[in-house]
Formats: sequence, C-alpha cells, structure tokens
Amino acid sequence: MAKAVAGEAAVPFFSISGSDVAEMFVGVGASRVRDLFDQAKKSAKTSGRGCIIFIDEIDAVGRQRFAGIGGGHDEREQTLNALLVEMDGFNTQEGVILVAATNRPDVLDPALLRPGRFDRQIVIDRPDLKGREEILKVHTRKIKLAKEVDLRSIARQTPGFSGADLANLANEAALLAARRGKEGVGMQELEAAIERVMAGPERKSRVISPYEKSIVACHEAGHALVSIMIPGTDPVHKVSIIPRGTAALGYTMQMPLEDRYIMTRRELLAKLAVLLGGRAAEEMTFDEITTGAQNDLEMATEIARRMVCEYGMSDRLGSLTYGKREGMIFLGRDIAEERNYSDQTAVIIDQEIRRIIEECHQRAKGILNQHKDRLKRLSDTLLEKEVLDGDEAKRIVMAEETPKPMEPPSGASQPMPA
Repeated sequence: MAKAVAGEAAVPFFSISGSDVAEMFVGVGASRVRDLFDQAKKSAKTSGRGCIIFIDEIDAVGRQRFAGIGGGHDEREQTLNALLVEMDGFNTQEGVILVAATNRPDVLDPALLRPGRFDRQIVIDRPDLKGREEILKVHTRKIKLAKEVDLRSIARQTPGFSGADLANLANEAALLAARRGKEGVGMQELEAAIERVMAGPERKSRVISPYEKSIVACHEAGHALVSIMIPGTDPVHKVSIIPRGTAALGYTMQMPLEDRYIMTRRELLAKLAVLLGGRAAEEMTFDEITTGAQNDLEMATEIARRMVCEYGMSDRLGSLTYGKREGMIFLGRDIAEERNYSDQTAVIIDQEIRRIIEECHQRAKGILNQHKDRLKRLSDTLLEKEVLDGDEAKRIVMAEETPKPMEPPSGASQPMPA
C-alpha cells in the first residue's frame, strides 16, 4: 500500500523500518529520527511538491511508554519521544506526510494516535469476495488458463485468504499443471492448489493400517453427515481421508456460499455440533475415542469460551463480557488476558463452557444415532474412494434404501378364493 501511495503521488519517498531506528545505545535512535525528518523537509522544499515518509512496523518504536519493566529511560522511549516531537512540529508549509504500518495497533502509545499526528487509521483487512477475484486476476495474468476456469468460483472457495495466500495458490496451480504436462491451468489444478494451501501437500507415502484408516473414514463421515443433516451450516465441499501436511490424516472441507461477518448463536451451536461429530462417530462405531479429535476439541472449546466470555451468549451469565484482552499494562500488554471477575464467576464460566460443549456433543450423537445406516454407507464409500466431493457425499447420505417387496414364506398355503 505504501509503494502504491508513493507511485501515485510522484513525490520523494523515504522508507525506514521501526527496527532500523531502535538501537542498544541510548540516543542513537532519536538522532536517526531527527536526521530522517531533516532530509525529508529539505527534499520537500527542493521538489516543491512535498514528500512521504513511510515507517514500517512502527510498533517497534511506538509501543506504549512506561509499559516495560525497564522504566522510562530506555532507548525505545527516547526514540518515540523524538518521533512525537518531530510529528508535532509539522506545519502546512513543510509538506511532509508520515505513513506508518503495524499489525499491532492495540499496543501503540495513545500520543501517536492523537489528531495532528496520525489523524487517520486505515484498516487493510483480508480481501472480500470481489477483492479476491480481482487479486486472482492479477496473479494469473501471466499464467495460461483453460477456458473453463471460473475465477469467481475460486474466489468463493477461498474465504479468509490473504493476497499472499492467493499468490501462492496461483503459483501452486501452475506447478501442478506443469507436472501433469498440461498446456494450461484448469479448475482441477486450482482446486487442488486450494487444498495444498489450506491443509498442506498430500502425503501418499504415509502408510496407515486398515484399522486406523477405518477410524479416520468414520471420523470424517461423522463430520460430513452432521453438517448435511443440520440446516443452515456451510455446505460440505470435499471429504478426504488422504493424509495432508504434518498431522492431518483426513479432513472435511466446508465452503460458505458468501463472505460472513457476523454469526448467530444458532449457527455457532451448529458449527460446534459439526466439529464434535467426528468424535461422536468414533464413540458410536468403535465404542472408543482416539487422539484424532484433538484439533476439533481445541477449536470447539475456543468457540464455546468466546460465546460465554466475549459474545454474551450464555443465559446464566447474561449479556456481559469477561476478561480484559489488553493484559497487564506494566508487563508490556503482551501477557495473558487480565481477569476482571471473581473465582465464583470463573467456576460458572467453566460450567457454561462444559454445558455448551456437552449439549452440542449430544446433539451430534443423536443425529448420528438416527442415521446409523447412512453413516456406515458414507464411511464405506470413503474407504473405497478416499475422496468425495460435496455433491457426491450429499447424494450418498440422502439416498434412500429401496424397500424390497415382501415374499410369502415358503410352504405357505395360498388363500382360497371367496
């Protein structure tokens, strides 16, 4: 973004990193800040059009003062003080514009964000659907695409991807097409590249015993079946029991139809039931639990804790938030969140989290108990094919068994005509 601003403005551009300014010797960083601003002011006067100073990772020098254990006389605070003085000394004739970037705006000193210093904060968030489509067009400009490629469909399948993720996706797809000896990149390569970026490369060399494979198939079938049976969940896009990355032995991929910015309590509870569907399927089928649900349990616990502590979605605790996210100010605001509730409330919070998880677990178990035959059918098909797309999984689950016509038992006498 800073490069784009410099290019469009066509004025002198000075760039420096926050870590380049800070030094172990007190006073060096402050001196560098003054020299930088002196150069910028001279350049602005020479060009007659002003100039831009860009400071990358400004939190390296702009962290809140008196937040460190070393007190207020360290090098970083001297550098920040010099920066604040230089920014305050601006006037309309100097024409020096200061732009800075950080991933941690929460730790910046309030004096930096006052009007007259950094007047405007611009959030560069992850791109939305339209943004992802446009970014894909940029990164596939030099790649030969097949006629059937629909970049909007690929953008819809990549919610939460950053620009770097999309660039990596285009590169992976081009490499896959080259390995397969194709003249252009098709939808098959792009969709395979999405999986590589999200879950890692396939590990076909990993040998899994038939028993473990059946557990993984049952686990993923449990996720998929619960997702299909609960209305309003994100549709299943793909179910696989091919190992990927370092730890994933299988995965169930759900893709939202559109970008989402808020979620209702009903949707969060449905998401929890889907996450716990794998563990519930293992319990039902094998009468045993495994370590394969570790990541599911971690995600489910985090969602339940946020529902109780941040979103006010517990009837027992009411519409309150619990815990300050900034942490201890005298320990640099980087320690764990600060507790602002009593021990009795902490016990209730734990009870509520446990209740939500247990209710969603029982919900998943009830759905799987009701559709045991469908779970087995989906699990067996997964064992046979290893990968199923969403439509195929739904077709297998929703297929009804055709009832066989009843035959009279052998040796039964035929009814006499009236």
